[in-house]
Amino acid sequence: MASSLLDPAVDGTPVLDVELPDFTTEAYKSAYSRINAIVIEGEQEAHDNYISLGTLIPDQADELAQLARMEMKHMKGFQACGKNLSVEPDMVFAKEFFSDLHGNFRSALEENKVVTCLVIQALMIEAFAIAAYHIYIPVADPFARKITEGVVKDEYTHLNYGQEWLKANFDSSRDEIIEANKANLPIIRRMLEEVADDAAELKMEKESLIEDFLIAYQEALMDIGFNSRDLARMSAAALVA
Repeated sequence: MASSLLDPAVDGTPVLDVELPDFTTEAYKSAYSRINAIVIEGEQEAHDNYISLGTLIPDQADELAQLARMEMKHMKGFQACGKNLSVEPDMVFAKEFFSDLHGNFRSALEENKVVTCLVIQALMIEAFAIAAYHIYIPVADPFARKITEGVVKDEYTHLNYGQEWLKANFDSSRDEIIEANKANLPIIRRMLEEVADDAAELKMEKESLIEDFLIAYQEALMDIGFNSRDLARMSAAALVA
């Protein structure tokens, strides 16, 4: 997984030696108001999505509820990160940021498309989060770094849940995974583009975000059962406008 790109040292200090941004500038706080809101909203969306998935997979509702509780804990942690820097998260921006994925998840939920719901939440959103958190940790303020290091460990559990379910049901899920990828990967690409300027203000490089996302997402797809040729075709879907 993408963890190979950033392995915390024993004391929790990132191995990578990077120059930290100035956390006190207005430019930083403005960008952080949107980035912080995105992670807060993302954790809220994840909580709601896992609760909803429990209605589609009732025999695993308890496990999904546990994942949802973890997401709520993460959300509170990121709210504390904003307060620590005296930054008010721009939640209006964040809700709009997630609106397309949110709409696609809700539509799939109404149609009982558990595979599509899992691709959106347990593969794409979790891989997106893992990528963002890995790139953020080396340049985070000390308070947020500690919070984020704890969160990213949990996110692998959530990615693994979707991976294992889809792997166990690969033959019956394959076509729907491909369709869900085609419909939603371009949205992820646009989200990464939309956040690029604010991420850069926090010293998070867009190219690194994209690379880490693709590593986590493609490794999950390969573990589920897709081969390298499949991955090349599925990745090309991100180039669709």
